[in-house]
Amino acid sequence: MADLSSLKDLAPASEASAPVHVRKVDTLGRSYATGKRKNAVARVWVKPGSGKIIINGRDFTTYFARPVLQMILQQPIVAVARTGQFDIIATVAGGGLSGQAGAVRHGLSKALTYFEPGLRAVLKKGGFLTRDSRVVERKKYGKAKARRSFQFSKR
Repeated sequence: MADLSSLKDLAPASEASAPVHVRKVDTLGRSYATGKRKNAVARVWVKPGSGKIIINGRDFTTYFARPVLQMILQQPIVAVARTGQFDIIATVAGGGLSGQAGAVRHGLSKALTYFEPGLRAVLKKGGFLTRDSRVVERKKYGKAKARRSFQFSKR
């Protein structure tokens, strides 16, 4: 290249096409994904079935007794209109119940996209594929908690 006018002769770079999402299913016909929130980690398997949801060997209504947590767990399935079509098995550890429900929701959303890549657009628009990265701030020395100072007394 001698000058900028010779740039028009160059072939255009290959256009960056959108990534192609392929179906990821194991030999048993299940798709697997890991979901995380706060300190909770959930391993989620999705397979076609009657709509059973089992968390740590128990029905999800007994494991997550509060209706709000049950609603959080079912949000991805309702968003893609697949209620009663998939059996969901999850093991979750760490954190509290709220974090665990969020972790299962995240893992379920990822597993649904692996099983049926066409659902990815709906789940991404709903914000279900984004990992909520907020975690508890560590305690600092010389402080009562992460930021709270001890009570100040002038005398």
